Amino acid sequence: MSANPVEVAPIEAVAIGASAGAVQALLHILPALPADTPVPILIVVHVPPDRSNALVTLFQDRCRLRVKEAEDKEAIAHGTVYFAPSDYHLLVEAERTLALSSDEPVNHSRPAIDVLLETAADAFGPALTAIIMTGANHDGADGVRAVAAAGGVVIVEDPATAQVPTMPTAALAACPSARVMPLNDILAYLVGLKTR
Repeated sequence: MSANPVEVAPIEAVAIGASAGAVQALLHILPALPADTPVPILIVVHVPPDRSNALVTLFQDRCRLRVKEAEDKEAIAHGTVYFAPSDYHLLVEAERTLALSSDEPVNHSRPAIDVLLETAADAFGPALTAIIMTGANHDGADGVRAVAAAGGVVIVEDPATAQVPTMPTAALAACPSARVMPLNDILAYLVGLKTR
């Protein structure tokens, strides 16, 4: 008698959080993703509130995926990278649309990674992959706990190879079951999503 295979929910969205060192880490990942990546990628990078978010401009010409700043009430589209705008939290609503909020900062940050991950976990449940990369504070730790509780996949950049290990270390403390990967393996995971 053979055991029943474990059912694994297909991934429908990826949410990424990063802070100090984020640009270098994302430059390693995003330009290498194929144009037929079948999921949306929602990204919060800590950006000073008094500075316009130059990330979209930086990545637009380097990526095969569509790259844009998230807009309030926007429907989430596959094959698109959404960056949280400066000074706004990025949320995912139950009907899988995006929302922007000027609520108080969380972990001294707006946008905050926890806000994105917690709302995305509510919306996507086990169909969400959350990725925490390099950063210098604890933002994202509560979020990965919520993603894991909802049955989603949690990936944390290996603190030993992260430019700034504080954020990945905090995420691992909050979610010891997370998969720990260097950037090359995170990239391979994301490229592999198209075959799952």
